[in-house]
Amino acid sequence: MNPEESDVAVIGGGLVGAAIAYGLVRLGKRVVMLDEGDIAFRAARGNFGLVWVQGKGLGMPAYGAWTQLSARQWPALAESLRAESGVDVSLEQPGGLHVCLSERELEQRVATMTRMLGQPGFEGYPFETLDHAGVARYFPQIGPAVVGATHTLLDGHVNALRLFRALHAAFVALGGNYRANHGVDRIARESVGFAINAGGRRHVSVQVVLAAGLGNAKLGDQVGLTVPVRPMRGQIIALERARRFMHYPMGALRQTDEGTVLIGDSQEEAGFDTTVGTPILATMADRAQRIFPLLRDVRITRTWAALRVMSPDGFPIYEQSQAAPGAFVASCHSGVTLAAAHAFDLVPQILAGSLEPRLSAFSTERFHVSKAV
Repeated sequence: MNPEESDVAVIGGGLVGAAIAYGLVRLGKRVVMLDEGDIAFRAARGNFGLVWVQGKGLGMPAYGAWTQLSARQWPALAESLRAESGVDVSLEQPGGLHVCLSERELEQRVATMTRMLGQPGFEGYPFETLDHAGVARYFPQIGPAVVGATHTLLDGHVNALRLFRALHAAFVALGGNYRANHGVDRIARESVGFAINAGGRRHVSVQVVLAAGLGNAKLGDQVGLTVPVRPMRGQIIALERARRFMHYPMGALRQTDEGTVLIGDSQEEAGFDTTVGTPILATMADRAQRIFPLLRDVRITRTWAALRVMSPDGFPIYEQSQAAPGAFVASCHSGVTLAAAHAFDLVPQILAGSLEPRLSAFSTERFHVSKAV
């Protein structure tokens, strides 16, 4: 059987891989997306659907800038996907709130935001501190337990399921080659690119992008990249559809365009365990009904857990292999927020054969810097 040939092979069919593959095929490249299939630990299964900037970048100003860039590019991505796939991802960017249920919680939140925005080189943006009455202007139904919130105009959300569908549909519509159930067994460097064994077939590509989430840890070794990622479990509660009462997203509570209320977002070090736990779910549900007492009468329809892709410091990893030039890795846990940056900004750098200096902060070299004694 003759090998399948492509300009770029993207390994991984989740939100990160699909956004990169879509960006590549938009530029006229022959692209194959090798997807392990539904047996994969897809972070996309647990994505909350936020396009979120607020609070991101403490400890790495470059991440704040990268996130803001993607948020600004999101309207163009939504329009492109609608035109090329026929799917409306229901992007809304009205601003967002991080709600606090105690004075201490609000003080800590404001201190964190202030410290983050005060970092040298951080691309600043205004934020507003709201008291209870201020939050009530956005959400008249809030309960008395709400003390206040921080608010920015940068945040928004999308229908995450439609986004996943739109990326895949647009990729195929533009001529992309999607291969489901093609888990990668082996990647080998060849004189003109890479030979990849996946799904019982041989694929030959000039470049390869590792976007397989937690799978990048093993795949990276085959192209000379050490990718230190680990799973972090997150649980989500979905309530039955209700009349729209939330017109602004919160960091851990939002209502979709279809009326479903989603509650998140736990952060648990549980290895590869994706089971749900009643104590965590109870805590999440209690906080949600304290924010909105009306939720006490809204039924839970389902709960589930998924695994985030976490680096040691929680920030993304973008890097080209020095041992195998042409092999790139992209790992992050904000696949929705960063989808526009991946499709429109990262892709041209991959095709150029080198990442720009502004992305150097995301190299794995940061994990090997010796600390001063």
